Amino acid sequence: MIRRGLPLRKRDSTIALINVIFLMLIFFLIAGTVAPPLDRDLELVNTEGLEGREPPDALVLHSDGMLSFRGAPIDPETYMATHENGPVRIVPDRNAPGQRLIAVTGALRRLGAPSVILVTERAMQ
Repeated sequence: MIRRGLPLRKRDSTIALINVIFLMLIFFLIAGTVAPPLDRDLELVNTEGLEGREPPDALVLHSDGMLSFRGAPIDPETYMATHENGPVRIVPDRNAPGQRLIAVTGALRRLGAPSVILVTERAMQ
């Protein structure tokens, strides 16, 4: 008579899940250290107390939609008539209307500006 062996046990699938999670952990640890760290003796400049200013060659778009250059009101046509070839920089106020900013950048491009650069604030955290 042939004896039947013990019933086969189902393999536990949690081992495969643990392996996948472990591999993902290793991947993210390696991917997070791709960028070289800063030198340990480096001290970054503290700009907390400095007063911010716009670049002197930039157009300023105020919160009311008015455009100025070096403190004097100006329109895109007048600015482009006196501006040398090169990119045009605009410093928009945080509360400036978005539609006005799009209209000014579009007008500058139509008037011959090769590129329009928005100057913004960037905080390092």
